[in-house]
Amino acid sequence: MRHHLTVHDGLSALADAYDAFILDLWGVLHDGVRAYPDAVACLRALQARGKPLVVLSNAPRPAAQVAAKMRDLGIPDDAYDHLMSSGEDTWRHLAHRSTDWYRRLGRRMYHLGPERDREMRESVDAERVAAIEDADFILNTGPPNDERTTTPLVPLLQRAVSRGLPMICANPDKVVMRGEVRELCAGAVAQHYAELGGEVVYHGKPHPPIYRTCFDLLDNPDPARVAAIGDSLHTDMAGANAMGMAGILVTGGIHAQALGVRMGERPSGHALTELCAGEGVWPTAALPALRW
Repeated sequence: MRHHLTVHDGLSALADAYDAFILDLWGVLHDGVRAYPDAVACLRALQARGKPLVVLSNAPRPAAQVAAKMRDLGIPDDAYDHLMSSGEDTWRHLAHRSTDWYRRLGRRMYHLGPERDREMRESVDAERVAAIEDADFILNTGPPNDERTTTPLVPLLQRAVSRGLPMICANPDKVVMRGEVRELCAGAVAQHYAELGGEVVYHGKPHPPIYRTCFDLLDNPDPARVAAIGDSLHTDMAGANAMGMAGILVTGGIHAQALGVRMGERPSGHALTELCAGEGVWPTAALPALRW
């Protein structure tokens, strides 16, 4: 079923319809290299209107590390009220073993990911092992050497599947744009592992538990009065739909190339409709960029 999707020039046209906002980070507030100035100004405008803001990132690292990176990129701590990341959610589960699945998990962890994600291994209830043959489970934070495809990882993944190792995916994103360059993420590795027959547990968008954590931070509002703003149909918009929230798509992010636009440029209604129809995910509205 096709929907009529309105592209608004700025968030000011929509802000009064919602009591709180959950905002994606990469592709909405920054491009991996620098903050979008209009986006930071938009956060300030929302704060001036008393709208609580949660930044929700699929970054595979703890929230404190995400906040430090945000500061480096030009997004100050006082520009939002709360910050949650898929890495933080993963770390909490590994540290506290608060669910039956985690309590059954072994203690020998193989970390599949780049060394920059090493903080995910600190103070958790697990010991890192160097060989997949010695592991009880895999912590997947992304391709370890910034591989552009999952092909180089297939022999390792096949050995892990043959041993029946469960995989924890700390970032469901499959790709991300760093400036103009497309990078592979942990979600692509997890998808390949599942296709090989491996068991995967995901933390982050679009999976409901991370949104319930955000609702707790917001004192459990009516989901219909919350808007999730993001640039991905697969994660941000699908997650919003599943939780009964409004979804506001920033078209200049991960889907910009498919829409034939750059950040801030208005896409054609036809191109946007075709994209959403093809993915089977429909936002409530769209913005060319996060701006007021």
